[in-house]
Amino acid sequence: MALGTKIRGLREELGMSQAQLSVHGGLSQGYLSQLENDEVQNPSAAVIFRLAQALHVDPRALMQAAGYSNLAGGDDDEYEVTVDPELLRFLARFPREQQASLLQLLKGLDQREMAKTAAGRARTTNGGRKRTRVAAR
Repeated sequence: MALGTKIRGLREELGMSQAQLSVHGGLSQGYLSQLENDEVQNPSAAVIFRLAQALHVDPRALMQAAGYSNLAGGDDDEYEVTVDPELLRFLARFPREQQASLLQLLKGLDQREMAKTAAGRARTTNGGRKRTRVAAR
């Protein structure tokens, strides 16, 4: 599969516009359009890695589509988006500042969940009993 076809397919799967991907990938929309139409012969590895990050895919997927072969660990033929595309489409509707706020909120929820899990483990290892100290008389 050609690089342009791969990029366009992944972008559309995520419900992203060219404008959104160009912002997240750190390149101009015109250059992205040229990439998707296979008008760029040898895009730099830096561009490919930024696009892979913006598309939430293993960079090897785009590197192989660009014609870079025999990559270390590149024996997998299929790559998948590891984040729910529906979630990404939902988040893409928010301005970047709100996305950052949502991320902080999610991180806080994750930390609370990890703390609950750790507390549950501590109760289990103590037999569910609180330890109390008794002073010697």
